[in-house]
Amino acid sequence: MTTIFERVTTALNTLSPAIPFALGVYKTTSALPATFIAYQLIDGTPEQHADNAETERAYLVQVSIYARAGLVSLPDVDTAMLAAGFQKGPERQLPEADTGHFGLAKDYVYL
Repeated sequence: MTTIFERVTTALNTLSPAIPFALGVYKTTSALPATFIAYQLIDGTPEQHADNAETERAYLVQVSIYARAGLVSLPDVDTAMLAAGFQKGPERQLPEADTGHFGLAKDYVYL
């Protein structure tokens, strides 16, 4: 069985040119790249049960895109995630980081 983390990794690996990404906080020993992505599982909620067993679960995943150049020209995360079977949810701007990166958080649901 494929985990939700494998599904997100597979989707984000399709971004071209390769955009660096990480689960949780993006960490590096060198300077942060101009554009990068961090993702995390926000919630995994049971949606359906049958015969005393869970048969469906909805996963809410937040994908945060950070870019020094602003939020106008970002990687096409929507296409990658939708092609992997996710549904698009809300998005919101994140406060500017101390690193000078602007951020946009996008929510996706996988059932």
